[in-house]
Amino acid sequence: MPNVYPFRAVQYVKSNAVKAGAGGTLDVSDVVAPPYDVLDTAGKAALLARSDRNVVSIDLPHLPAKELGPAPEYEGAAGKYRAWLGDGTMARRERPAMFVYRETFELRGKKHQRTGMACTIETRPFGPRAGGGVLPHEETFSGPKEDRFALMKASRAQFSPIFGLHQDDKGAATALLKKVMASRGPDITARTGDGLLHEVWTAEDKPTIDAYAAALKGEDVFIADGHHRYNTALNYLKVLESQGTVPPEHPARRCMIVLVGMSDPGMVIGPTHRVLAGMSGYSFEAFQKAAAGKLTINTAGADLRRLEGAMESARGPSLSVLGLYDFATGRCFTAVPCTSDPLAGQFPGKVRAWRQLDVAIVQYLVVEGVCQPALNGGEAVQWAFPHSIEEVVEIGEGKEKGSGGGKAFSPQLGVIVRPTPLEAVRAVSRAGELMPQKSTFFYPKLATGLFINPLE
Repeated sequence: MPNVYPFRAVQYVKSNAVKAGAGGTLDVSDVVAPPYDVLDTAGKAALLARSDRNVVSIDLPHLPAKELGPAPEYEGAAGKYRAWLGDGTMARRERPAMFVYRETFELRGKKHQRTGMACTIETRPFGPRAGGGVLPHEETFSGPKEDRFALMKASRAQFSPIFGLHQDDKGAATALLKKVMASRGPDITARTGDGLLHEVWTAEDKPTIDAYAAALKGEDVFIADGHHRYNTALNYLKVLESQGTVPPEHPARRCMIVLVGMSDPGMVIGPTHRVLAGMSGYSFEAFQKAAAGKLTINTAGADLRRLEGAMESARGPSLSVLGLYDFATGRCFTAVPCTSDPLAGQFPGKVRAWRQLDVAIVQYLVVEGVCQPALNGGEAVQWAFPHSIEEVVEIGEGKEKGSGGGKAFSPQLGVIVRPTPLEAVRAVSRAGELMPQKSTFFYPKLATGLFINPLE
C-alpha cells in the first residue's frame, strides 16, 4: 500500500453552528453534508436551511457538479472557506492525527456498522506496483474532474475524502479500530437526514498510528468512491510540479481518504439498476424478438417488488441473471444470457470477471447489442440509475428524473441487476480493467465536513 499518514485536518469547532453534544462530544449534525455528486439544488438548499455554515456552501459552489462552472463561483467558495478559518468557524489541528470513523445505518431492514480510518496516502498515479498500488474500478468523465479541479485550485484544500478499500485478510486493521472505539466515547458525532449516525475518534498517539500503518503494509488501495476526486488530486499535483519544485513533504503529495477493510462486517454493496427510455421502436415484444438468441426471457408476474426473488430462482447454474420490467404493461420478466460467457467474443482481452458483470452485460449485450441497433435506429438511449426497486417505481410514477440530457424522460424498460460482488471489484481492479460507470453503489456515502485536508 502507499504509505499512510496522519494529517493536520481543518475541522469545525464549537460555535453558533456547532453544538456540544452528550459526554463532551462535538455535534456537527447541522454542518456536514453528503458528497457533492449526490446533491441537487433542492438538496443543497435543505442543508443550508439547517445552517448557513454547512460545508455544502464551500464544497458545492456550482450545480450541476458534473460540469465546469464560472470561475467566480469557485473563488467565492474559497473565500468563504478562508473566512470561516479566520472567524473561528473552523480551525486547523495543531498536531497531525488519524480519525477512526464509524457509520451506523440500516439497509433492507438490517442494522449495520462500517468502520474505517481517515488518513492521507501518497498521491500516486493509478496502477499496481510493488508494495501496493492505488487501483480504480470505474471509468471517469472530464466534466466532474474539471469542476473539482477548479474548486481545489481556488481553495487549495480537499474538502471531501476518497472512499478506499483494502484487503485486511487477517483483520489487524479492523481490530485496531475496534480497540480505539472501545477505549472511550467519540469526539465528534453527527446525525444526518438519511438516518445515519456518524462517529469520529481522534487518534494522535504514535503507537496507534504506527500500528495502523503496519497493518496495511503491502496492501493495495481500491478506490470505492471518489474516482473523479482522486484524479483531481493527481492533476493538481501535476500542475504544481509543472510550475516548479514540489518538496517531498508538500501537502499536495498526500490525498485524504477513508480506508475500510474488505472484511469489515458493515462493508455492503447495493445495486444500481438501469431504466431505459427514448427508444423510438420500443415495445416489449419488439425487444424480445430482437434479443432472441442472446437472452432467454421468461415471465415473472406483474409485481415489480417480487422481481428480485424471481431472479434468484431463475439464476440456476448461470452466473448472470437480469430482471426486466415493461413500464407500459407492468409485466415482469427474467432474462438469462444464452451462453455462460456472452461477452467473450466481443471482449476476448477482458478478464472473465469483467465479462460476467451484470452491468457489463446490460451495457454491451442489452443496450448496445439489442436496444440501440434494433429499437432506436442506432442512436443512444436515455438512462436513469435507481438504486432500489422503490426508486424504479417512482421513476414510473414521474417522481424521479432520468439522465436524458434535458429531454423528457418517459421510462420504457427497467433492467434490474444484482449488486456487484466485492470479489469482482477486486478481480477487475487487479487486472487493470475499468467497470462501466455506475457499476457499484457503496452504501452509505461518507460525510463531507468531518475533516478537510488543507493543501497549502
